[in-house]
Amino acid sequence: MSVNKVILVGRLGNDPEVRSGTEGRVISTVSIGTNSVWNDKSSGERREETEWHRVVFFNRLAEIARDYLRKGTQVYVEGRLKTRKYQDNQGVDRYTTEVIADNLQMLGSKGDSDGQRGSRTDGGYSREPYNPRGNSNSSSGSSYAQSQSKDDSRGTAPNYGSSSNGGTLTDDIPF
Repeated sequence: MSVNKVILVGRLGNDPEVRSGTEGRVISTVSIGTNSVWNDKSSGERREETEWHRVVFFNRLAEIARDYLRKGTQVYVEGRLKTRKYQDNQGVDRYTTEVIADNLQMLGSKGDSDGQRGSRTDGGYSREPYNPRGNSNSSSGSSYAQSQSKDDSRGTAPNYGSSSNGGTLTDDIPF
């Protein structure tokens, strides 16, 4: 078994660069900065380091990135690492590692320190809290799944409430 999974929460360092790929697919590329903070053991000073990640969006996610993301926007991205080879202007082989995005959540914007302006306050998930013990009949889980399906039609949230048994949850944990 192997796993190739990347989760990033950070801010865009540039506006999306958009181009067209083969067969008319849209490709959008951004740099996302993440910070690591630690205390230096020798001096006791607080240190911070920023790491930049190149993230590539395809098709619908690329269109969303193009239309809504700007430099400084805070985002949550899930994806996988991909290393590719290319030749520079002098014909020298170069390698680059990128995150190929599978999921995108907009968390805030540059001028918004608390992450509320221009985004949903619930982070793209359910607006109703899930209460697995609140109702003993099976319609509770089913209605939760139905409310999630309405959100899915807008393309904003994955359907965490559905299951293979018709939308009725059999466990206390919704995932």
